[in-house]
Amino acid sequence: MQLLAGIHAVREALRAGGALERVLLLRGASSPRLQEIVDLSRARGVPLRFETREALDRLSHGAVHQGVIAYQASGKYAGLDEIAKAAKLIVLLDGVEDPHNLGAILRTAYAAGAGAVVIPERRSAGLTETVAKAAAGALSVLPVVRAVNIKRAMEDLKKAGFWVYGLDERGPVAHTSAQWTVPTAIVLGGEGHGLHQQVREQCDFLVRIPMAGQIASLNVSVACGVVLFEWRRATGQPTG
Repeated sequence: MQLLAGIHAVREALRAGGALERVLLLRGASSPRLQEIVDLSRARGVPLRFETREALDRLSHGAVHQGVIAYQASGKYAGLDEIAKAAKLIVLLDGVEDPHNLGAILRTAYAAGAGAVVIPERRSAGLTETVAKAAAGALSVLPVVRAVNIKRAMEDLKKAGFWVYGLDERGPVAHTSAQWTVPTAIVLGGEGHGLHQQVREQCDFLVRIPMAGQIASLNVSVACGVVLFEWRRATGQPTG
């Protein structure tokens, strides 16, 4: 990620619609120019955090920050509405926070024919350099959508004609027995906690990957590959 420091740099990036991961502002500071940055960030859906001066001094690595710094993403975000019009498969991530996992999922999703990957604004890894490296080129060709929250994105996809499948170790149907559809949205939970309850309840179907032995679940990026390529096989998608 590229660091932007100072009111002018951050304001111009916001005005230009640049892909910013987050904006950090000096806690308690108030001025018309800083308020403009707050307003622009909220209008663009860029997460805001308020930090102490000591934290901003440390994070800016000595640059003059004037009470504001921002992190610019290593890739650009797409809009869900346009993606949903043409996609047969969309992957939603309910809180994947490890950048290596996110990168691996992007690479796998692209290889499986997904039209986009959707991540939430909060509790998610962003499009960092680590993600770009782990994605091995997929970040430059696969759209990534940053949604206000995953539950709302699921609702929007349902309205667009998608059936939503959640991967859950307690799912009643094995992934190899599921009646997969086109278009499909597949939701994967984050490391350690799986799907959040509200997200699980929003799914049309819950599927599981049957496991041998005592281990209950796979790493999320591995599980992603297992399920996405079963969807590809079951729906008869063409291979390259």
